[in-house]
Amino acid sequence: MREEPMDVMTIRPMMIRLMTEADVPAVYAIETESFSQPWAREDLRAEARGENGAHYVVAVSEGKVLGYGGFRQVLDEAHIMNIAVAARYRGQGIGRRLMEGLLSLCPSLGILYITLEVRRSNAAALRLYEAVGFSAAGIRPGYYEKPREDAVIMWKQLDEREKKREEATNEDRV
Repeated sequence: MREEPMDVMTIRPMMIRLMTEADVPAVYAIETESFSQPWAREDLRAEARGENGAHYVVAVSEGKVLGYGGFRQVLDEAHIMNIAVAARYRGQGIGRRLMEGLLSLCPSLGILYITLEVRRSNAAALRLYEAVGFSAAGIRPGYYEKPREDAVIMWKQLDEREKKREEATNEDRV
């Protein structure tokens, strides 16, 4: 029988739901653990309130926030702002579930195009985004700081079949 390392936690049943202001302390903890230049708590509160066209989801198991992700909408486009999973829960498919949760919001919001930037060195994130249909479209030189690094610009277009599938998935979750 294989034992799990002590610093990795196996998750129980998990749900993806919309982020609320009550989630901000847990989201902020994940944010500071995950990024060299984390967002401020108040910025995360504004995102949770839906300011500036923000739409965020959290992955929750047994009342604990395991990860979060969100985008800002402008007309028929979404720009993924952040996706992060608490370090001890990484590698268990939570990032993919968060992406699927975000994608399921798009049809009802009229979103047809989704973009994001990702560190060129973040192989796990690049694999995830490609697995859910994103394609590299360019490079933003020196986009990231601490450390300075290029960003890969990725895009995904929701076609009509995918849009209908996402709408059906979204209806099943309601």
